[in-house]
Amino acid sequence: MTEETYGIGEGPATRVSLSLPEGTAEAIRARAGKGEFSAFITAAVERELRGRILDEYLADYEQRLGPVSEKARERARQVFDEVFAEEERWPAAS
Repeated sequence: MTEETYGIGEGPATRVSLSLPEGTAEAIRARAGKGEFSAFITAAVERELRGRILDEYLADYEQRLGPVSEKARERARQVFDEVFAEEERWPAAS
């Protein structure tokens, strides 16, 4: 049996347990609408992962080649967003 690797946002849904402060959960319910709680959480987690992946890439780049200017950092974020929007695929979770 082979273990399949999925990119972020891919694969079948899997049930997980999540604990949130009640105020946070209520704010999500108020904004997400009925039956959309999981979709709201999924979107938030995927945004966080995308940011962390970019931060990891920039840290690696800076370690190898030196500091990145704020202008170059913002451009990297734009390019990163464009690439993944075009490919409609996130990198595999690692």
